[in-house]
Amino acid sequence: MIGAIAGDMIGSPYESCPIKTVAFPMVVSAFTDDTVLTLAVANAIIRCMDYRKAIKCFARNFPNLPYGGSFWHWIWDPDSIPYYSYGNGSAMRVSPIGFAFESIEAVLAHARRSAEVSHNHPEGIKGAQATALAVFLARKDADKATIRRQIETRFAYDLGGGVDDIRAGYRFDVSCQGSVPESIIAFLDSKDYATAVKNAISLGGDADTMACIAGAIAQAYYKTMPADIVRQARQNLPEALLAVLDHFSQRYDCPY
Repeated sequence: MIGAIAGDMIGSPYESCPIKTVAFPMVVSAFTDDTVLTLAVANAIIRCMDYRKAIKCFARNFPNLPYGGSFWHWIWDPDSIPYYSYGNGSAMRVSPIGFAFESIEAVLAHARRSAEVSHNHPEGIKGAQATALAVFLARKDADKATIRRQIETRFAYDLGGGVDDIRAGYRFDVSCQGSVPESIIAFLDSKDYATAVKNAISLGGDADTMACIAGAIAQAYYKTMPADIVRQARQNLPEALLAVLDHFSQRYDCPY
């Protein structure tokens, strides 16, 4: 799961300053809402909490992050009614589910539950399920061809191109359907954790979220990350969030 968190931190400076190259230094910066909500989902799993309650609690504890406008209202609305969103917020927070559960059926069911508390549009649910399933398959040592085939078959995402094919024409897009397939391709077109994250950022889109998604899958698949990135990411987390990360990682044996 720290692969998602580090991806968020590395990608965060490029969300407002997109780049179209992989020739940039891997600098671990501040975390964003992607990290906080990923750890909220992890905490819900650890404590068998309702996803809505956990996500609201963590977001309220870290209110000064760049949440989307509709999500911001959802956080503080006493009823927190789902708002039919297909934004990629459902996908960027879902990776703990791919690490925690032991069957495809459970992963898809929990990904749906975690998404639909806010992002109950079919594309919002699909983006969360596709991301969680890619993490799960990678963790279970599926090869890239199998991961590609499963995601294409189940979700009708086109994963046929490579990062170089996508980059020139790609534009900033915060929808699941416009960023999740590209994030998965960034992983599929990688050779290690670092190249997966760089690929995602180099597309010039929603860099922190796309690197968060690609980074989660890459951690699950490669089972290792650069030690300096892990160290810096951990140093950038406040104690309360680090405690959740460590508890989850130990319980679910997430190597890095």
